Amino acid sequence: MPDSPATRIDPAGGTPRLSTRDRSWVEGFADHLVHERNRSSATVRAYVSDLEGLIHDVARQSRLVVEDSAWPDVLGALDLADLRGWLGRLSAAGRSRSTLARKTASVRVFMAWAVNQGHLAHDPSLRLSSPRRGSQLPDALSAEQAGRLLATAERREPEGPRERAVALRDAALLELLYATGVRVAELAGLDRTDVDHERRTLVVTGKGNKQRTVPFGAPAAAALDRWLDQGRRHLAGTPGESPRPREAALFLGVRGGRMGVRQIREVVNHALAGLGDTAASGPHVLRHTAATHLLDGGADLRSVQELLGHSSLQTTQLYTHISVERLREGYRQAHPRA
Repeated sequence: MPDSPATRIDPAGGTPRLSTRDRSWVEGFADHLVHERNRSSATVRAYVSDLEGLIHDVARQSRLVVEDSAWPDVLGALDLADLRGWLGRLSAAGRSRSTLARKTASVRVFMAWAVNQGHLAHDPSLRLSSPRRGSQLPDALSAEQAGRLLATAERREPEGPRERAVALRDAALLELLYATGVRVAELAGLDRTDVDHERRTLVVTGKGNKQRTVPFGAPAAAALDRWLDQGRRHLAGTPGESPRPREAALFLGVRGGRMGVRQIREVVNHALAGLGDTAASGPHVLRHTAATHLLDGGADLRSVQELLGHSSLQTTQLYTHISVERLREGYRQAHPRA
């Protein structure tokens, strides 16, 4: 990146700061993502973070201190070599191909927007190739492991009404994650009004604010009823206080507010660790498990795609490879001439 009049060399290196003027670029880009590209708040945060990471990285590599008013000059001076160098350093630092692909997409979307808005004269990302995403098969539990996981959660009988409420909540969310295959953020975003108890369905808001209807079975319905009827009221208020007015959230944390993604992740990881015979972790394991078991049971690929909220059938087809691998392993173990 060539020097510009708005930059000066700093022997100790430096990092640019966002000024009010430059922040308007970021805010404009965020508005574009939300209102024109219909991206979720999580995607917006990720794209903006990627953009800021790029600028900071290039400034460090160039040993520049950028004056507050010079951010547009820095962005305008970026070239293809800067972008490739940034991705190369991220790759050397161990970032996954899927992460690199997302960061490439972030930069491409921003550069196209900035050129369209007249902020930049040219788009250096046009020839920036995106790393191919890996095809590594996701972890999935066996049917026996999944059954044991849910049975263990259901049998928890802690002392005290709040402790029991937490146990009922955890059992219900584990059942729903396995029964529906929803993403953890989708589960955290559920309101009580999103549940149709008679039809046993959820209205789920997925990526891009797209809604879909997802069914769940009798065991998940029973666990959910126990949580709502017997447990939820004990978490709706802080200890020593009367319960707060009814919250919209389906699942509550111990302080009475909506349960967050991190809290759900901790619950799932604790339950998976308790199995003792799997290294799998994270709520996505239950999503993968649900998809795999549906396909193992003969579900139509298109139906599973709709259930999971995949925009591309190619993403859903990944789970068919898991089923084929299990079939092959079972064949090797059982067939006398395998």
